[in-house]
Amino acid sequence: MEYNLADLFESIVDTVPDREALVYVDHPGTGAERRLTYAELDRAANRLAHHLSDRGIGPGHHVGLHLYNGIEYLQAVYACLKIRAVPVNVNYRYVEEELAYLYRDADLVALVFDAEFTARVAAALPHAGGLRHLVRVGTPPPDAPEPDIRPVPLTEAEAAGSPARGFGPRSADDQIVIYTGGTTGMPKGVMWRHEDIFFSGMGGGAPTGEPVKRPQELAERVAAGGEGGAGLVFFPTPPLMHGTSTLTAFIAFHFGQKVVVHRKFVPEEVLRTVEREKVTCVSLVGDAMLRPLVDALSGPLRDTDCSSLFSVSSSGAILSETVRAQFGALVPGAMLLNNFGSSESGFNGTATDDSGPDKGFRLRVNSSVAVVDPADREPVAVGEVGRIALRGHVPLGYYNDPKKTAETFFEARGDRWVLLGDMATVDEEGIVTVLGRGSQCINSGGEKVYPEEVEQALKSHPDVYDALVAGVPDERWGTRVAAVVQLRPNSAPLDLADVQAHCRSRLAGYKIPRAVVFTDHIQRSPSGKADYRWAKAVAAGDREA
Repeated sequence: MEYNLADLFESIVDTVPDREALVYVDHPGTGAERRLTYAELDRAANRLAHHLSDRGIGPGHHVGLHLYNGIEYLQAVYACLKIRAVPVNVNYRYVEEELAYLYRDADLVALVFDAEFTARVAAALPHAGGLRHLVRVGTPPPDAPEPDIRPVPLTEAEAAGSPARGFGPRSADDQIVIYTGGTTGMPKGVMWRHEDIFFSGMGGGAPTGEPVKRPQELAERVAAGGEGGAGLVFFPTPPLMHGTSTLTAFIAFHFGQKVVVHRKFVPEEVLRTVEREKVTCVSLVGDAMLRPLVDALSGPLRDTDCSSLFSVSSSGAILSETVRAQFGALVPGAMLLNNFGSSESGFNGTATDDSGPDKGFRLRVNSSVAVVDPADREPVAVGEVGRIALRGHVPLGYYNDPKKTAETFFEARGDRWVLLGDMATVDEEGIVTVLGRGSQCINSGGEKVYPEEVEQALKSHPDVYDALVAGVPDERWGTRVAAVVQLRPNSAPLDLADVQAHCRSRLAGYKIPRAVVFTDHIQRSPSGKADYRWAKAVAAGDREA
């Protein structure tokens, strides 16, 4: 047995086949739900895997997953892994042109998609290269045009596929590809070996302890009643097409625990599910997801029982000090984790307790992380600015992009490394302070301003609900700092002078916004990540707020 994700999952299934594995709430608020045991989820994945295999899809073939959260998403992931095909996440907000680009760039041969997206799939398909097989989940809208290739209903695919396994040997070298759109540019596919993402993205089977030394240890630990028996309930609230959510589900399954998913993020229903299912671990993305939970808990759902919560973790966006304090007061028993990582590096560290506008986003990183000079790839001196890099279990590179791969992945000092876009410093104790993404850094009159730091200061204002910061052209300074701000409902009106006065005690003068645009809604990705292209256009007046 190797560190292959399908093998690892099947070892847990064989250990606790009748334990509840997955709870899915289809339409929050309606009570409609499905529950699967480990054996039932395994059989569902086997049926789809055999259907794909019978259609000539197998080792190395790329299969797109264009789906909302649901049983079908995880079923399709494991179906691919079982036949050594490569699952590829598809952002469900993409429109025709973006979908066609991703279908081609990823060399998809098959696509599993939600019926709601039928029209978009049909429009993109003529430009999709080698995509030759479609599996559709659900019933399409009556006016949706049918794609040129007949989609096979998932129910039909399941009926034709055997529930038994009967698959060939697998390898730790099998791949999973995570497409990341980031905050700028076209999406890129990050190629991970199963073994590498198991250790870097899932903590080697023990995110808070010592990684396993043999793949068999996962099932042995579950059989021995380790990790609290069946007492943990994981709730990844962002879309499963966001890498962190799928990895959270994998971690839960490797512990033999239960996973809860909602089709879409509805704050009130998240809280009701936490109470009903006795959820212990919630994952989310930044203030965009935690703040609505805080508002609901302090308002209409103030009596919700969240005492089962042990941890709430954020990845992909920083939780502000203000929102953390508010949630901590409402749910004092839960541990809040500001995690740091990326699609290219997995999990890298957790913010210290004193992280905030005053001291910055400070991280305790694992031993594989360093801050290096991007020019010579050597570690920087204490206090010097460099870029965060990770060594060891790192991706193979970007799919179909050798140039970007050469810029981002390198070998040094006997290890393979990935160079992230985040600028940072390191102190004498090894604490890393993240300054922000280098690609978003604002150069104003020769001074460097990182948007994340200014956003933290803005969101500490009691009337500010959300904020993004971008650089806009300035005749004198080249670029000036501008903010797009969403105020709380029914808050007192603010103007530029108010914003500047609030920031003045928290930021150096050159970092204070010189312009502000107030909007009713901050645009973010479905997973809560910042949309800096939108923010820059709004701040520059090129687009309406």
